[in-house]
Amino acid sequence: MTTRPLDGSEPLASRHIVLGVTGSIACYKAVDLASKLVQAEAVVDVALTPAATAFVTPLAFRSITGREPHTDMFRPNGEHGEAHVELARRADLMLIAPATASTIARLAHGMADDFVSLTALATQAPLLVAPAMDAQMWEHAATQANRALLEQRGVQFVGPAAGRLASGRMGAGRLVEPADIVEHVKARLGRERGDLRGRRIVVTAGGNREAIDPVRFIGNHSSGKQGYAIAQAARDRGAEVTLISTVALPTPAGVRAVPVSAHAEMFEAVREACRNADALIMAAAVADYRPAGSATHKIKREGADRLTIELVQNADIIASIDEPRLIKVAFAAETDDLLANAARKLRAKGARLMVANDVSATDAGFAVDTNRVAILDDRGGQEDLPLLSKYDVGMRILDRVGELLREVR
Repeated sequence: MTTRPLDGSEPLASRHIVLGVTGSIACYKAVDLASKLVQAEAVVDVALTPAATAFVTPLAFRSITGREPHTDMFRPNGEHGEAHVELARRADLMLIAPATASTIARLAHGMADDFVSLTALATQAPLLVAPAMDAQMWEHAATQANRALLEQRGVQFVGPAAGRLASGRMGAGRLVEPADIVEHVKARLGRERGDLRGRRIVVTAGGNREAIDPVRFIGNHSSGKQGYAIAQAARDRGAEVTLISTVALPTPAGVRAVPVSAHAEMFEAVREACRNADALIMAAAVADYRPAGSATHKIKREGADRLTIELVQNADIIASIDEPRLIKVAFAAETDDLLANAARKLRAKGARLMVANDVSATDAGFAVDTNRVAILDDRGGQEDLPLLSKYDVGMRILDRVGELLREVR
């Protein structure tokens, strides 16, 4: 099995994933799942039960993965020795999706009478199971007992999701969407072998909303995308991540989300989360000011040509957090004198790193999927990054955080 640390490239690159496919109508989604794993640069071997081949052909998976699927436990597909054993040894992770009630029962009771259950019994790699069946089958006491038994052994269940089922009924039993399953795969592999496993990292995202009245607020243009990308990257590297956010983007799988809105809520959430944290990455565009008072009713415009709002200064959250050994990373969103302003803020906030970006650029900063930043450190160093995806920016920031964490270990 591969054991290299994650280094900022695609986290599934060269990872060996065994995808087990069993006989559910959701089999068609397994083809898309295999495709998404391949797009993420994983090496994907597919094993199918005889029932699965009634829904989807092995040829579909061979076309997607470029590798011969395994369907017959007595035909090794050119493998030396016992094919299931060789496949099990190579696996970094085994994923069974969709997993039927019958397959879950086989796994729970150690039965190995098809290629999927045989490989699952032989592997020591992490096992993820994504169920798909009718809600009544999922809720049956036998299925739930089998699920509990497998979870006690360390098997991770992904779903099922609730919604309309093949029977036409509504309930829990749908296969989780392939893109979401891939995120769970990344999270699990990060926890197993990521270079930040065992570390607790707090990330903030979005911009505060400071209420003027029950309808209006003072805010900014921060979309939260950079903070979410950092949280996802930290998760992929194995960290236990708390994401404190003001925006309603989908929470990355495996990340603990704490929703907040106003500065005071974010301050309290950050202070609480940092008590046992190793690093704080303050990617949120924190409000510098708030209204001195918020009206209890909507302010009417009738008879008033002007409205004056008195603002008072908010506390600097990251500068106010004083936890021993906590690595603090601040952000400077600027429109002019980028590096001079960032250097000044680095000193004022007591941070180890300052990530500076020009938010007036059209291809970087707020609301876009890319960013161009400079990383300043408290020793006078400066690293200028080219235009990158916000995920890759997150990975580069975490490279620096990882170095600092190793210094204080």
